[in-house]
Amino acid sequence: MTVPALALHEVTKEHPGGPGSPPVLALRSVSLSIADGEFVAVVGPSGSGKSTLLAIAGTLERPTAGSVHVAGTSTERLCDRALSGIRGSRIGFVFQQFFLLPTLTAVENVACGLLYRGWPAEQRRSRAADALDRVGLADRRTHRPGQLSGGECQRVAIARALVGDPAIILADEPTGNLDTATGDDILALLAGLNAGGATIVVVTHNLDIAAAAGRTISLRDGQITSDTEVAA
Repeated sequence: MTVPALALHEVTKEHPGGPGSPPVLALRSVSLSIADGEFVAVVGPSGSGKSTLLAIAGTLERPTAGSVHVAGTSTERLCDRALSGIRGSRIGFVFQQFFLLPTLTAVENVACGLLYRGWPAEQRRSRAADALDRVGLADRRTHRPGQLSGGECQRVAIARALVGDPAIILADEPTGNLDTATGDDILALLAGLNAGGATIVVVTHNLDIAAAAGRTISLRDGQITSDTEVAA
């Protein structure tokens, strides 16, 4: 039996309400399974639970109820250190905000993605340079974020996500702050990573990304309303 890259079973996420207000249910009994090598787009209106779903799938947040498995490993009873280990070895994250450190060069920002590996600085820097080459930024290694365009900053963020060769890349609105042409470049880059075997899950409002994905999951009010695979 093939083990899914990600599996959620009856996942509910409840956030405390304000004073005198009831709790807010961000996710309501969500179950899904994502196989190795899939390219999945998660769509839905603002407030539908998309980003919460991605954060829980990536073990950045814990569910209020239900279970999350990463490559067959149950995560709900793991300590924070063990969860950090799973994220560091198996999952890469890309966000709408680039979260690059402004005082560091591109290669130094990417190398930060390997800090938890315990590798020496020279090895981290070499791997970071290779990752920048993969996203087409070989000539921008020594540039700081303020010297890069928005699209280049997002490429640095993607390089940081893939520098540890994760099996899964989770992206939350990766083209949200970019112009159409640059967004198309980022989409092509994600599609290329998927063609190379990476499992890609993207939260997006971008219809082009949704159309390019092999599977589209729609959320509304914290529940899956449709789950559609595109015929090959």
